Amino acid sequence: MYLSELFARDNRPTFSCEIFPPKKEEGFPGVLEVADQICDLGVDYISVTYGAGGEGAKKTSEICSHIQDEKHTPALAHLTCIGSTRDTIRDRLADLRARGIRNVLALRGDRPADFDPDAGDYAYAIELVREIRDFGGFCIGGACYPEGHIECAHKERDISFLKEKTDAGCDFLVTQMFFDNNVYYNFLYRVLAAGIRVPVIPGIMPVINARQIKRAVELSGTVLPPRFQAICDKFGEDADSMQEAGVVYATEQIIDLLANGVKHIHLYTMNRPETARKVLENLKHILKR
Repeated sequence: MYLSELFARDNRPTFSCEIFPPKKEEGFPGVLEVADQICDLGVDYISVTYGAGGEGAKKTSEICSHIQDEKHTPALAHLTCIGSTRDTIRDRLADLRARGIRNVLALRGDRPADFDPDAGDYAYAIELVREIRDFGGFCIGGACYPEGHIECAHKERDISFLKEKTDAGCDFLVTQMFFDNNVYYNFLYRVLAAGIRVPVIPGIMPVINARQIKRAVELSGTVLPPRFQAICDKFGEDADSMQEAGVVYATEQIIDLLANGVKHIHLYTMNRPETARKVLENLKHILKR
């Protein structure tokens, strides 16, 4: 199924989760078990992040195949282009298509510290979006940043780049994590004003430990609102309390989003099926599942 078809339905909200491949081969069966447990929660689709290098790409496609073939759940394969040649990307697209994977999240990818700007055929995600659209046969997603991309100092310029990316062929967008829904609502006003009409799916991360909080802020430039910062200060050193508070905070974010007309929710699970289960348990009547 193309996710664009799923998003066009009006019968009920969609709920999806993200998982990531293992860094080492011995962790592969464990990730498949994570995927199985999350599928069994009745999610609408699962996105699988992109591992570095050729073997990482293979793991992403294999996990997506398992999700679709064994659990009959649509999969969204992440694909990054930084440092890749056009032939490499087209080979990976051919592999995904051969496996029956029809949904791709097109990403630039993080530049390594020793990155050679002359390496590969792509500098930006928009070039990958065009490549996928030219290749054909995929529903294409893109990333967006409600608080602005960490490498772009001007939010309006960031929005103009996003408009170019959707015009190039993105069918939907998924946001970076945020902890203040007003940031997301403000972002929606700005993208609509720019003429962006594709679904903008909010990405929610239940933060369940202090290290995760620090890492999230470093990677994304996300700002922690005072209410959430107070929770972290109070419960950050107590693992059980922080887990409980993180799940409740994420649940409240999602309830507010749904109450304000948002139709699709994406959960960053950090490969923790129990966290996804607790969030969905809190929402079972609201989500009608």
